[in-house]
Amino acid sequence: MTELPPLHYTLVQLATALKQRGWMMATAESCTGGLIAAACTDLPGSSDWFDRGFVTYSNAAKTEMLGVPSALIETHGAVSEAVVRAMAEAAVQRSNACVAVAVSGVAGPGGGSADKPVGTVWMAWTIGATTHAQCRQFAGDRAAVRTQTVAFAQSQLLDWINAASA
Repeated sequence: MTELPPLHYTLVQLATALKQRGWMMATAESCTGGLIAAACTDLPGSSDWFDRGFVTYSNAAKTEMLGVPSALIETHGAVSEAVVRAMAEAAVQRSNACVAVAVSGVAGPGGGSADKPVGTVWMAWTIGATTHAQCRQFAGDRAAVRTQTVAFAQSQLLDWINAASA
């Protein structure tokens, strides 16, 4: 696994990239329970680039707050590419943001399966009309999985923003 840059440094770069473009960001979080939004709002002046966060821990919340079809969740499971893509796209549609990150995973210590062991996290990033998704397997306890998810989600969002502007 590649080493991630320190979280604060990446977040400052992300904030700068969003502000330079005049873009607002939203989050749709399940396994991180709002940690990505909390990290963003830890930075002074984040209201210039962070619009809102949706904490949709339960399947019902994903459906009620984001409009993710319950049939999609039933078919693919909450921890899936289809669901995080729908979450990220809905976060943009239901906010003043043009950029969103969504995460859903199995942080542990329980809840894992053979197909989706503890540490499995699906993430999606929507920038305008384009959505990218990726699954990662993180090691460690619940706190470690959640921390790695926050760091990777922010780092990848920064990469996708820079790629979109290139």
